[in-house]
Amino acid sequence: MVSSLISYLDSIKSRDPAPRSRAEILLYPGVWSLAFHRVAHRLYRARLFFLARAVNHFSRFLTGNDIHPGAKIGKRFFIDHGFTVIGETAEIGDDVTLYQNVTLGGTDPANGIAGKRHPTLHDGVIVGSGAQVLGPINVGARARVGANAVVTKDVADGATMVGIPARAMLVDVTAYQRDFMPYGTPCSDCFDPEKQKLEMLQCEVEQLQKRLAALMAERQTPVLDDDAPLFKERGRA
Repeated sequence: MVSSLISYLDSIKSRDPAPRSRAEILLYPGVWSLAFHRVAHRLYRARLFFLARAVNHFSRFLTGNDIHPGAKIGKRFFIDHGFTVIGETAEIGDDVTLYQNVTLGGTDPANGIAGKRHPTLHDGVIVGSGAQVLGPINVGARARVGANAVVTKDVADGATMVGIPARAMLVDVTAYQRDFMPYGTPCSDCFDPEKQKLEMLQCEVEQLQKRLAALMAERQTPVLDDDAPLFKERGRA
């Protein structure tokens, strides 16, 4: 147990350069949230729903994170800062990182559809602050969800999603190969999807302008026939 705790604390230190020691990490609300959730989840599986909810509410009061006791969470899960909401049927893999104000939400319970309502996050996923991942969708391994993005459709492995609704964006290979990307967002506007569309439109406009200029120049150039007389005599047969 001690070795697994040390491994967990070291995994957090590799993702957050702020703490100076493992003991400091033990004060993090995200660490306490996960510890309380482990207890609540065991009570939930034992069908002690009231006790599970009681532990959940006590944890929310202390840490600001609301993790439903029914959520399934893998190893080395880390909530940086807090105020995160995780729904009942959410499933989280290993080495997943969530920043503050993230919601793993479900579909509308009024539609009468029971069962899986919340997203599944596979291993190594990073979700930036304020992002909303909604519905029974899959977020592939090593995917990144940028800050304030709203994800309502499946995300491919390794994709980086930004915007409302979230769209996949191109990422420089040096950034993609990094083991960890803070907040799941490359700090550059060179790969913004909207900027890429504007640049493509600008290239098309420039090409059309060049073609139009060439056509106008061609129409304005007089065509001379070497065989035709320069002057026509009028009134002669």
